[in-house]
Amino acid sequence: MTLSHSLTKALALAAALCGTSPAWALLPIQHWSDPQGAQVWLVESPAIPMVDVQISFDAGSRRDPANQAGLAAAMAAMTSRGVRADGAEPALDENALGEAWADLGAGLEVAADNDGLHYTLRSLTEPTLLARAAALAARQLAQPSWPADVWQRERQRWAASLKEAATRPATVAANAFADAVYASHPYGQRPTADTLARIEVADLQALHSRSIAPCRARISIVGALNRSQAQTLVAALLARLPASDAAACAPLPPVPEVAPLTAAAERNIPFASAQAHVLIGQPGFARRDPDFLALLVGNHILGGGGFVSRLTEQVREKRGLSYSVYSTFAPGQHAGAFTVGLQTRPDQAQQAVQVARETLARFVQDGPTEAELRAAKDNLVGGFALRIDSNRKLLGNVANIALNGLPLDYLDGWTRRVQALTVADIRAAMARKLQPERMVTVVVGGQQP
Repeated sequence: MTLSHSLTKALALAAALCGTSPAWALLPIQHWSDPQGAQVWLVESPAIPMVDVQISFDAGSRRDPANQAGLAAAMAAMTSRGVRADGAEPALDENALGEAWADLGAGLEVAADNDGLHYTLRSLTEPTLLARAAALAARQLAQPSWPADVWQRERQRWAASLKEAATRPATVAANAFADAVYASHPYGQRPTADTLARIEVADLQALHSRSIAPCRARISIVGALNRSQAQTLVAALLARLPASDAAACAPLPPVPEVAPLTAAAERNIPFASAQAHVLIGQPGFARRDPDFLALLVGNHILGGGGFVSRLTEQVREKRGLSYSVYSTFAPGQHAGAFTVGLQTRPDQAQQAVQVARETLARFVQDGPTEAELRAAKDNLVGGFALRIDSNRKLLGNVANIALNGLPLDYLDGWTRRVQALTVADIRAAMARKLQPERMVTVVVGGQQP
């Protein structure tokens, strides 16, 4: 079965999903293993003659050595700075590589986050164009040129950017918060001028060599391709990588989990700023946690729902302490931070902290009201179609399923599972994950106590 992907049809499909008994799957996701060991997920979307592909590897910043924080991000940036010659194919510097992609009307973006390194390709599916785009992407994937002079330039630019960012109160607050929440866990590491100075081209090459192997690839595809065409595309994308052997496919060392906080901590950092920046939080949960949907809905009510949230009502509407206040979870392969954030006048910072803490503690203890839960469900379920109204959004959802080991029918049952949640479910999930009495509070630019 194929999936039509125009906005109108996506909305119709999502509306059908919200009914009591859909007769078919919303997203028929196909999954298989490539002969080289790559794992592939495909959604056929024939309405538009385009394809979006994400190739992900477990080479994110959580695997950076502490003294080389920024290594994964540096490798991602440098893979777009040129490819080396291969037989009759000449080397391409960063300008020639950019022009080659522009000539194809296609693009390849490379980025690293905490948990992975991601190559994202977009191309028309006209056979000749797609074959050329796949060949160019394969070169960039397997044969970056690592120009040393360009890395020196990028490193200096990056270090200067970090120095400038450190003059902003928001950066100071975020760094202090990460230090307190994550302690020595890699999620709390961040690049500095010193860690970047320790990264040489040989380190980028070594990370690439040990991380980018076909058997380590998780490939998500959304577009106007059938399974046979997708298999051909995958083979072309991986064609220039060395064949995976036992050593290349051996399990990577485990990364430790984020340690829970054992006591509350407060950091009041002087800073000449018109606004005090406040962050309150703790380690949250991993994306694979079975409480994910209950926590998503609960956080929507607490502080993730914009101007209709509990925190907004108490901090902004009733007391006028801040223009905006929010709460968010950042789940990944490990427990990403739960964060409450706001800005306020320096002389109001302590009052704003107190109100935010009290609101959070009350919500964890009592949970939402029935009216709040009903409104949150209506908002989230009503907005479900907007999660899948483009190839890029579909790709993000499919990649989420791929990277977190979620079932292939995860999106099919999303609205049904949200609708089934009760006040007791929300309260229990929030109580299992949040300990208001053991949170970190960072205030930058507030009046000193």
